[in-house]
Amino acid sequence: MSTMNISLPETLKSFVDEQVRQRGYGTSSEYVRELIRRDQDRLQLRGLLLAGGASAPTEPVDGAYFDALRDRVRQHTAAGPQNRLGE
Repeated sequence: MSTMNISLPETLKSFVDEQVRQRGYGTSSEYVRELIRRDQDRLQLRGLLLAGGASAPTEPVDGAYFDALRDRVRQHTAAGPQNRLGE
C-alpha cells in the first residue's frame, strides 16, 4: 500500500477525528479510504445512468419488470460487499 500525506485546516482535521470516533473507524486513513470508495461508486453510477440515458429506447416496462429488478437487487445485496457494482 502506498502512502499519501494531506494537509487539512484544523477544523477539517477535527471533523475527520470526530467521524473516526463516532463511526468506529480505526484510523483517519480508514475513513478517507471509505470516502474515496463511495466517490468511486458514485462516479460509476453516474456513468451508468448517463449511458442508460443515452441508449436507444426499448419497449415499455410493467410491474413484473420492476419486481424482477427488485429481486436482482436483493440477491446482489445479500451476496455482500465484495460484489459491489463494477468489482
